[in-house]
Amino acid sequence: MKSQRIVILGGTGFLGGVLVPRLAADGHRLLLLSRNREVHKQRTVGRHVTVATADIYDPPTLRRYLAGADAVIHLVGILNESGRNTFQRAHVDLARLVVEACVDSGVHRLHLMSSLQAGKGTSRYLRSRGEAEALVKASTLDWTIYEASTIFGPGDGLVSRFDSLLRMSPVVPLPRPGAKMAPVYVGDVAEAIARCVSDDASLLRTYELYGPETWTLIDIVRAIRDARGRRRAVLPMPDMLGRVQAQVAQFVPGKPFTPDNFRSLLTDSVGHTDGLAQLGIQPQRLSAWLPRLLGPSVRQQRLDAARARRRP
Repeated sequence: MKSQRIVILGGTGFLGGVLVPRLAADGHRLLLLSRNREVHKQRTVGRHVTVATADIYDPPTLRRYLAGADAVIHLVGILNESGRNTFQRAHVDLARLVVEACVDSGVHRLHLMSSLQAGKGTSRYLRSRGEAEALVKASTLDWTIYEASTIFGPGDGLVSRFDSLLRMSPVVPLPRPGAKMAPVYVGDVAEAIARCVSDDASLLRTYELYGPETWTLIDIVRAIRDARGRRRAVLPMPDMLGRVQAQVAQFVPGKPFTPDNFRSLLTDSVGHTDGLAQLGIQPQRLSAWLPRLLGPSVRQQRLDAARARRRP
């Protein structure tokens, strides 16, 4: 396997935390561009990984860091807008800058992380993902695009988010309870990218990455509740009330739910062509991972504590 020099944008995030060591294990030399290198010093562990502080929205900076690279992996994405950090800027404008910097720097290979149903539905998130894909596909680069469903794994924004919500509230009103998704394991997504990095058969191809189980949103939340052994009511909400909830929740610190999140849930995050199977990857199941992600249930923790107190 030929070692490559790869520049990664967004490599200090959730997916990058799994992808970077996977690529380093293959002997690739990795440069991670970050807004603040000092925050991510731990990622420089290992002789194949370097982190640099860089403004990735500055064209000269991008060109300087991309010069001499064999490939670029673009993982940057946001779920909610905040100030200048809009879907247009983070997805569309940045994709354009990356494509132009690749061309100017002589980098021919680009890997783009996207989303299932990109370009479909009414949400700005999905629409902007679709626009970014279109920019990449219209370029002269040798691209590969990864369209992932909701990604789960340790420290994710799915299981951990709803686990926290269920811990705080005795009643959880849930908008779009019937929204469907096929959650995909973060390690499987990282493996898919790693295999494509080393295989020219992936050139000019789009891979739908989704798990083997299709869940409704309410079934996921109830499964998290039951795995924890919590007594919580999870109440499905009609769309009218769900829209009202989104209008209010967008002003709560952390923006737990926004109108665009609601619009995204109107489009089911399920795929049609199994990209993991095309790459020879056996996908892992959310149902099998839940106990590991959540740890012992509340009831089990109490039993273990009681046993500990009885020990001499």
